[in-house]
Amino acid sequence: MSVGLLRVLVQKKLVPQENLAKYQEAIKKEKPILPLVFGDKIITPDALAQLCSEVFNYPMLDLNFFPRSRIVPDVLTEEQMQELRCVPLHKRGKKLYVAVSDPTNLQNIQKAVFSTGLSADLVVVRDDQLSKVLEWFGQSNSALLKEMGMDAQKEESERGNMIVDGEEEEDGPVARFIQKILHDAVTSGASDIHFEFYEFMARVRFRTDGQLREIVQPPLAVRSQLASRIKVMAKLDISEKRVPQDGRIQLQFSKNTKAIDFRVNTMPCLFGEKVVMRILNSDAASLNIDQLGFEDFQKEMIMEAIHRPYGMVLVTGPTGSGKTVSLYTCLNILNTDDVNISTAEDPAEINLPGINQVNVNDKQGLTFEAALKAFLRQDPDIIMIGEIRDLGTADIAIKAAQTGHMVFSTLHTNNAPATLSRMLNMGVAPFNIASAVNLIMAQRLARRLCPACKVPMERPPEQALRQVGFTEEDLAKDWTMYRAVGCDACKDKGYKGRAGLYEVMPMTEKMKDVIMKGGTEVDIANIAYEEGLCDLRRSGLLKVMQGITTLEEVIATTNE
Repeated sequence: MSVGLLRVLVQKKLVPQENLAKYQEAIKKEKPILPLVFGDKIITPDALAQLCSEVFNYPMLDLNFFPRSRIVPDVLTEEQMQELRCVPLHKRGKKLYVAVSDPTNLQNIQKAVFSTGLSADLVVVRDDQLSKVLEWFGQSNSALLKEMGMDAQKEESERGNMIVDGEEEEDGPVARFIQKILHDAVTSGASDIHFEFYEFMARVRFRTDGQLREIVQPPLAVRSQLASRIKVMAKLDISEKRVPQDGRIQLQFSKNTKAIDFRVNTMPCLFGEKVVMRILNSDAASLNIDQLGFEDFQKEMIMEAIHRPYGMVLVTGPTGSGKTVSLYTCLNILNTDDVNISTAEDPAEINLPGINQVNVNDKQGLTFEAALKAFLRQDPDIIMIGEIRDLGTADIAIKAAQTGHMVFSTLHTNNAPATLSRMLNMGVAPFNIASAVNLIMAQRLARRLCPACKVPMERPPEQALRQVGFTEEDLAKDWTMYRAVGCDACKDKGYKGRAGLYEVMPMTEKMKDVIMKGGTEVDIANIAYEEGLCDLRRSGLLKVMQGITTLEEVIATTNE
């Protein structure tokens, strides 16, 4: 943001006098101050764009509806676009239409454009939308995209070829593009990669810290080539495009780097196959239980439950909520020389030495049920089942828990009390649940505030805090609430990494009585709250009080 735009905001009496010195100091140090302005809630990106459009008489455009494939190449370099914070949208004759969030930078943009023999005409856009497009430019590899778009000019890739399942991958524009995408995903800490194909566009998105964001829009002409290339790498049937397929890729980006596993799923859609790749992070096995973010009383309950000689521990939550990491952290604690641990998963996401891991394969008849039956003949002490999906698996797991084995597993339910009704719906007898289950834990992941840029904020009114779940005791305590700002360390997101929110419910005698008498989920929840259950919302509020996350993030992640 320039001095000119700050002057406009001051003239409109939008900038408080006490903030002015801070902004002037930031301009002197050549630091971007728009994140500060938005963070101080002086003006929103939308309101700023409307103000600039009115004051400077430039048209306004919503960049979300502008196809990135139509952005004019070869007029400005990526470095110039980043420096000037502008994007060339359209060329008509000798006129170039340029998207900006700060129109007072016109002179510098005209200088940059003048060398191409064009004159610049400005279009005002929202600053947050402009940032997304500039980020996309930074992430995308223009040379590869050109090459994939059948540009005649070929460029050699500097990086060595990928090694897929021990064999060197062939070199080509599509293969190199996929290599770049996978490399960027791993380095940016993404958990999933989405290749999506539509009628008039294709796009690649990463899920980072639970949020999906667009990275690049490859040419539409190569959508079938991209999907086929990934299917070849995952050893899937490339001729079959009518049914979903599952596969797995193990790859190295060069000969001396660590191998990374990807789980691949294809889904036939209207305009091609959507491909989703899950990055399987083996490093998660080294997590200490203290790093997961349990409260002290929750950690005590878990440690007591997992160290029992037999019984069942269930972890619940939606896909991508960190259930597997929690289970493997518990297994890592129990993984000693004197125990035999076996796991059945679809597929094994984390490789842990000392644990016998089995990949479930339904096509070959190796189901969870079949694996469990085999485990019970393998002299096990601890069994981990990736997911209880049906009555057969649930029955064998419960029998194992009742006959002197420790059983760990996951279920897809919203909270801990709902797990019991889910098992009853499967057809599990109430007395089996009561006798087998030791502890149920529900979890979610909330984005963690970036420690580099989080700033204290004034607490909302007490009435509003009570409504979201804070108690009178909480409000009487001295604690600071923080808000997200955004900096280079967190790519202007304000959040970096995720923290676990946990609901730990041990199976008490009262609960067992209710289950035996045919009690509902509500009855069990009432007893749990009577016995001091810290639910997901409460766990999130404790994280807010500790300055780990924001109240908005907790509300978005949990139900009351």
